[in-house]
Amino acid sequence: MTKEQFFNLLTEEIKSYNQLLATDKGDWIVKGFIDIYKRIYTITLDTKVVSKIIEILLIPPLNHFAEKNGLKLILPKEQNFYPDMTFLDAEGNLFAVDFKSTFRDSKNKIKSMTLGAFSGYFRERTSTKNTTFPYGQYKSHLVLGVIYTQNKNLSNEKEIYSLENFDQIKSVIRDFQFFLQPKYKIACDRPGSGNTKNIGSVNTIDKLTEGKGIFAELGEEVFDDYWMYYLNAKDAKELGLEKPPYTNILSYKEYKQKNVEILDKIKNISDEN
Repeated sequence: MTKEQFFNLLTEEIKSYNQLLATDKGDWIVKGFIDIYKRIYTITLDTKVVSKIIEILLIPPLNHFAEKNGLKLILPKEQNFYPDMTFLDAEGNLFAVDFKSTFRDSKNKIKSMTLGAFSGYFRERTSTKNTTFPYGQYKSHLVLGVIYTQNKNLSNEKEIYSLENFDQIKSVIRDFQFFLQPKYKIACDRPGSGNTKNIGSVNTIDKLTEGKGIFAELGEEVFDDYWMYYLNAKDAKELGLEKPPYTNILSYKEYKQKNVEILDKIKNISDEN
C-alpha cells in the first residue's frame, strides 16, 4: 500500500466519526465516570483528560478500519512512545498516525497544538528509543486531529450524579471537527508552547483542516531539515553558540544561503587548484 492510498482510505474513514462522539445536537456522548455503585462523576475541561477519552473511543473503530483494509493496528507499548498508532500492511509498510485534539479559541482559531518532538527519535531516525519503530522506517507521518468547542456552562463538579438524574449532566465539549493531514503540512516554524522541544502547528482552523501550513508548499524535505537542526536558546548555549542559527523560516533561509555561498567559495578554490 502506498502512502497516498493509506491517506485516502483513512480520510474517507473518519468522515463518519462525528456520529461516534456526538449526539444529533452535537453534544459529546460522554457525560462522566461511573463506579460500581452507579455513582456518576462529571468530567472536567482538562484537555489531557478529554483527549485521552476521545482517543479511547476511537481505537475500536480504527482497529476495525485496519482489519477491513488488510492492515494491523499496533499501539505503543509505553505511554509517551511515538506514534499513537502504527498501521502495518501485508508488505511490511508502516504508517504513523498521531492523535491530536484541541479546542476552538475563536471562530477560526484553535488554542494550540503541538506535533511531537523535534529532538530524540525525530533526529536519530534509526533509533528505537521512545518510538514503536524507528522514525525513518515509516512511509508517512500523519496527524488525526479533532477540534471541539468547550462548554463553559458546566454541571457542578462537586456533585455526584445518579442514573436517575443523568440527563442533568451537561457535556463539557461539543461540535467536533475531524481532519487528517501529513504532519509537515500543518507544522509552523516555531516550537509549541512552553519550554518543551515540540514542533508547533498552525493555529488557523482552515489551514489545519486543508493542510496549508508554511511547509506545505516547501515540502517534507525542507520541513525535516528545518526541524532536525532547529536549536532553542538552551541548545545553542550548550553547543557554545551565542544564539541559535535560525529561529524562523526567514532566518533559516538566510542561514542556508550563507552555507551555499561558503560551498561556492570552496568549489571555486577546488576548481582553481
